[in-house]
Amino acid sequence: MDRYRNLLDNFVMQSKNILGDNLVGIYLHGSAVMGCFNYKKSDIDLLIVIKNENSNEDKRDYMNMVVERNREAPKKGIELSIVKESVCNPFEYPTPFELHFSIAHLNWYQTNPEDYVEKMKGTDKDLAAHIKIIYHRGKTVYGKEIKSVFSEVSREDYMDSIWIDIENAKDEIIKNPMYIILNLCRVLAYKKDNLVLSKQEGGVWGIENIADSKYKKLISNALVEYQTGEEMVLDKSLASIYAEYMLEQIKSA
Repeated sequence: MDRYRNLLDNFVMQSKNILGDNLVGIYLHGSAVMGCFNYKKSDIDLLIVIKNENSNEDKRDYMNMVVERNREAPKKGIELSIVKESVCNPFEYPTPFELHFSIAHLNWYQTNPEDYVEKMKGTDKDLAAHIKIIYHRGKTVYGKEIKSVFSEVSREDYMDSIWIDIENAKDEIIKNPMYIILNLCRVLAYKKDNLVLSKQEGGVWGIENIADSKYKKLISNALVEYQTGEEMVLDKSLASIYAEYMLEQIKSA
C-alpha cells in the first residue's frame, strides 16, 4: 500500500476541503489492512463517516474528486461508501448509506451524474461486514478513532451480511472459483472460531482446519491465484462438491 500513500494523502486533503466540518472520519478496511493487498487483484476500500446528509451539489463535488483520484488507484480502483455517524453507534442494520462508488458504477456517474447522486443511496447489508472489519482490524486514515465512532456489529448481523456472499456458492463457484472457495473458508472460520479473516487468511485457515483432506489442493490453488493473479485450473466436479460440503458445515457449525 505504500505506493498509494500519495493517493490517500490527497484523498484526505480533498475530502476535508469538500466536506469541511461535516467530515467525521475516513477509515481503511479490506485487504489493505489485512496484510494481503495485491495491486493486480485488490481495490482500495474506504468508509467515510459524516455528521449530516450532504446536498446533491456536495455529492457531485465529492464524486468528481473520487473519479479523479480513482485514476491513480490499482486496477480494481477505489470502492467507498459514505454513511452518517448516527448509524454507526448504535450500529444500524441493514445500514443506510448516503453515497457509494466503485468502478462498476463509473460509467453511470460519467454518463448521468445528476441521476447518480440522486439515486445512489439506500441501505446495504455489505456494510455490516465492512464495519466489522473496521472495528476489529481497520485503520483510521483521518478523523476520530474507530471505537469512538463505531459500535460492535452483532454476530447475527455479521453472519447475515457474509452469508449473502456465499448462499449461492454451488452455482457461483464455477463462475468465480477463487473468490467463492476462499470466502467459504473465512465464513466457516467465523462461524466455528469467531475469527474475522481476509480471503487469504481464510484459505490458510481452511487448509489447516477443514477435516476432509481432498479439498486442501483446491483451496491451495485458489490461494495461489489470489496471491499471483494466475488463473487456477478448476476441477468443476470437485468444486461443486466442495461448495455443497462447506455450506453444510457453515449451517451446522
